[in-house]
Amino acid sequence: MASLKEMRNRISSVKATQKITKAMQMVAAAKLRRSQDAAEAARPYARRLAAVIANLAAGVSGDGAPALLTGTGRDDRHMVIVAAADRGLAGGFTSSIVRAARQHIDGLIAQGKDVKIVCVGKKATVQLRRLYADRIVENFDLSAYRQFTLSVAQPIADVVTRLYEAGDIDVVTLFYSRFKSVVVQTPTALQLIPAVVDGSAAPAAGASAVYEYEPSEEAILETLLPRNLTVQILSALLDNMAGFYASQMTAMDNATRNAGDMIKRYTLEYNRSRQAQITKELIEIISGAEAV
Repeated sequence: MASLKEMRNRISSVKATQKITKAMQMVAAAKLRRSQDAAEAARPYARRLAAVIANLAAGVSGDGAPALLTGTGRDDRHMVIVAAADRGLAGGFTSSIVRAARQHIDGLIAQGKDVKIVCVGKKATVQLRRLYADRIVENFDLSAYRQFTLSVAQPIADVVTRLYEAGDIDVVTLFYSRFKSVVVQTPTALQLIPAVVDGSAAPAAGASAVYEYEPSEEAILETLLPRNLTVQILSALLDNMAGFYASQMTAMDNATRNAGDMIKRYTLEYNRSRQAQITKELIEIISGAEAV
């Protein structure tokens, strides 16, 4: 059994840890609000851009369609972008994203596909490097950025565009955690290339005027599709940031509660041991007095 001094030290250590987890919970809660606002503010722009692209794509067909829209026509070489966190202490946030990406990657490899991986975030790199070190072509450290803007997503989009134009990849899929609420963040796979055109985003037939474009739809799409690629990546990063702080806040809240339970248990054990020691000393004193 531990001595009283050791038990006092243990209680003090847990109390210090509880203060740290409580502080981290409060910091995560404050950052969550700003991150959630940023993620929700980016979604209308992404949806509107998707609607414009869907409207333009409806009038484009044949060989004139941009390559980012139609793809290469092959399905042999895949790029998987795994966007996770740069830091830990957020429960299973990164593990859930990596698990979904691994299932997709393993499925492609089993089919004999050539798979290249781009890691976004230190934790994604650490977890995937153990299994797919020879398949990782690029990794991005986001810890230096305090806010996510297009300048953060652009280097990632540039790598994708460069390899796609070089003919090294046919399909690009992005894995990230879609933020729904403080308690719900869903690992999501988003196909970036070929661009997935959501027909429901475009105005229904007869619901709007017919537009004539100058320059042509093809020329406009050549400009908008690379921008849409960057916007989709940025939107995913913003969702990830909100999801990370939500997971961290929940994890630190659980850690604080667990520390409180440990303090109660250790305090009860300490009081019992102390009472037993006092009782033992009293018995020894009484026994000695009677002997005299």
